[in-house]
Amino acid sequence: MTDYLVFSLVAPMGAFGELAGHEERGSHQYPGRSTILGLLGAALGVRRDDRQGQAALQVWKTAVAALHVGDAWQDFHTVQTVPSARIKRPTTRRDALAALNRSDNGLITRRTYHSDCVFSVGMWGGSITTAISALERPRFTTYLGRKSCPLSAPMSPKFVPADSIEEALTHAVLPEFVELTAAKPRFIASDEPIGGDRVESRWDNPRDREGWHFSQRQVHIHTPGDSS
Repeated sequence: MTDYLVFSLVAPMGAFGELAGHEERGSHQYPGRSTILGLLGAALGVRRDDRQGQAALQVWKTAVAALHVGDAWQDFHTVQTVPSARIKRPTTRRDALAALNRSDNGLITRRTYHSDCVFSVGMWGGSITTAISALERPRFTTYLGRKSCPLSAPMSPKFVPADSIEEALTHAVLPEFVELTAAKPRFIASDEPIGGDRVESRWDNPRDREGWHFSQRQVHIHTPGDSS
């Protein structure tokens, strides 16, 4: 039997970034390892430039059960870059805007989101008591992938001893307004094998938060009821 930290992530929309180009940013169907560790880090008050604190999060193993992925849709916004020859590092947005002129053409960039997200999350390998206290009273704001994706309910973290991560994930507490037509998740994405898994690669293991560097990992995708 293993001790797990289990909590829920419910939000009107979420974004789970994949490999990004400058003008296009897609989204996976579920929050990856970097999203989960980043959310816990925010709750603990770990800053982006705290290399020791960021590295300490690597002790955790993660698994995510997709209860409701939602529909994918795109938003867009415009981006303009100030030529470095004109101003190298503007200290404020006002300075940056003042340095622009009409010849600096903007770009339209697209971002993909998922609507009505419901996930249960399991973590193990770290201090569960400390993590529960942090998730109940986060130091920094927690959100589902991007700052424009706030959570719509408390995460309700809890300590769950269980024989498997699949069993532990069923104990996530969901808000009353969530209505699910099926009790079991569509799939579970786990750092470790569950049984009858499909294995895929994903570049979402954070290595250098300041430099936005990520390493590749193997993700075990399990469909509940399929143990072949």
